[in-house]
Amino acid sequence: MTDAVDTETTPAASAADAATPAQATPATPTPATGPAAPAFDAERRATELAILDALRAVVDPEIGMNVVELALIKQVLLGKDETEIKMILTTPFCPYAGSMIAQVKEQAESVVDHPVKVTLLAERWDPRDAGLMW
Repeated sequence: MTDAVDTETTPAASAADAATPAQATPATPTPATGPAAPAFDAERRATELAILDALRAVVDPEIGMNVVELALIKQVLLGKDETEIKMILTTPFCPYAGSMIAQVKEQAESVVDHPVKVTLLAERWDPRDAGLMW
């Protein structure tokens, strides 16, 4: 008999809770297991900036500006065993692509103690990204 009373009062209680939002309990975030990742890793950021600084030595010979100023470096992904640099070229069939990619790899590897992979993206270069107006 108590089961019947419980099932009859449960829907009524649910309807009352739904009708009065003040009684509803807010969802509490579930605590993450393990140590929380820091919001900002100063050492990691310093390494990224050191890589970008080293890449300023890589100059596009046709334009005479470095790959950082030209906004050709799109992303630096630091890993424990490998770093990946995603970049674009100023033109799809840049005659200096091979040389520039090799220089980017070499300059980045001068900063980190592991191999660097350079990935070319299919994105088109826009001079306005570099602050250039032609």
